[in-house]
Amino acid sequence: MRIALSTDHAGFEKLKQLKEFLSSSGHECINYGPTSFDSDDDYPDFIRPAAEAVASGECEVGIIFGGSGQGEAMTANRVKGVRCAVYYGSAKAVDAVDVSGSSAADEYEILRLSKLHNNANMLSLAGRFLNNEAIELAVSIWLNTNFENEERHVRRIAKIDGENS
Repeated sequence: MRIALSTDHAGFEKLKQLKEFLSSSGHECINYGPTSFDSDDDYPDFIRPAAEAVASGECEVGIIFGGSGQGEAMTANRVKGVRCAVYYGSAKAVDAVDVSGSSAADEYEILRLSKLHNNANMLSLAGRFLNNEAIELAVSIWLNTNFENEERHVRRIAKIDGENS
């Protein structure tokens, strides 16, 4: 899979390690920057080109980092055709029910739902909240989950993208 990668200074080191992990798993990674650490960088300068690569089909998905991941996701979601989910770390729903209807949902269900129901094509990771082991597990779960392609989800995504108002 061809994956767009990008970050700001807060995720710079973690992105390098993620790229190694993804490459060793057989993925082609395109790094949209930054190429050197600068604590004064502006994340939109790097996140937007990664999001545009996903929207255009140049990359199949994108994984981006920030301190919280919020601003990065907001930037990515400004690009038409991008659906970027934010992930801070494991969490369990108050009324945990997994997507199959079982009550055995685990703390990664939110990652699965972002793909199963929303067909997220970008994932924004909170670099200050996740260690490398958690990042690798989260990314593996997210990449290995496929969109359900049910009519209701397709309809909703079309509305997000402005295709059916």
